[in-house]
Amino acid sequence: MAKKVSAKARAAARKQRDKWKMKRWYTIRAPRHPWDFKNIGETLGESDESIVGRVYEMTLQEFNGDFTKMHVILRFRVHECVGQDALTTFIGHHHQTDHTRRQIRRYRGKIDDVVEVVTTDGYLVCLKPLIITQKRVQTSVKQVMRSKTRELLLGYAAKNTYSKLQESILGGELEEDIRKAVKPIYPIKSVAIRKSQLLQSGVVTEKGPTLDEIHAEEKRVAAELKAKKAAALAAAMEEEADSEATPSILDAAEAMEPESEKQDADEDAPAAEESVAEEPEAENVEEEPEVTESTDTDYSSMTVAELKELLKAAGKPVSGKKADLISRLEE
Repeated sequence: MAKKVSAKARAAARKQRDKWKMKRWYTIRAPRHPWDFKNIGETLGESDESIVGRVYEMTLQEFNGDFTKMHVILRFRVHECVGQDALTTFIGHHHQTDHTRRQIRRYRGKIDDVVEVVTTDGYLVCLKPLIITQKRVQTSVKQVMRSKTRELLLGYAAKNTYSKLQESILGGELEEDIRKAVKPIYPIKSVAIRKSQLLQSGVVTEKGPTLDEIHAEEKRVAAELKAKKAAALAAAMEEEADSEATPSILDAAEAMEPESEKQDADEDAPAAEESVAEEPEAENVEEEPEVTESTDTDYSSMTVAELKELLKAAGKPVSGKKADLISRLEE
């Protein structure tokens, strides 16, 4: 048997709040340096405590628009919420597995390593370089290339900050330096930092614009974009109004037509209507004998339609004005 629900339970269920209505949208922003609090996405949460600690992933193509880097996945962790903004820290990246597998072939050599480096501002980062040679190589050659790569990574991190290391990894500068260093040892097919991971944070830098400055800049850009859209819409409406006010080609041709031709057209119209109206009566009336034309006929008193009928009977052309028709009949 089904259990009966008490009145208290029903009242509590009615009073229960909808959790979705309590949630609000947060804007996820990249680190202040070197990315200037760039807007990289949005997330939904009930409170700041529920947002802090979340990890947000996106492709490098979405981050900077580089289509060739669509296989690179970036990872950001939210460490603080300021109003509706969720501030993040870059905690590393990795290449998609299928992309890495496509680089490796049976007739090629693979050289990978795991290097932990420390930057000048105290960040401990784990880097995993991957070198693909054009052909298979001996183990001794791999060891030389691996040690050369390790020395270059340790030296680069010891001279630069974590923000500079991020730019060099995502921009491809560090990979190009590795290529130049190991290329004299053996021909290289490709070089990549296939993974990076932040192991320990260091000193947080205060470089770059503040969050208030970023908000003001975003409002200014939005206002400019809105003004441009309004101007484009107004210009389009003006063009449409001008096109409607401009007379058509046929109207312009009628306006340029001589006055005499208009009068002839006006005379032809009622005559044509009379001929159309007389045609049904002609079917019932018996054919009358042809009347021979006399030289003293007054053609000027006849209509254009009657003149054309006479010209048709005489086998002469019927085009032209009324004066031309009369002169053609008088010949």
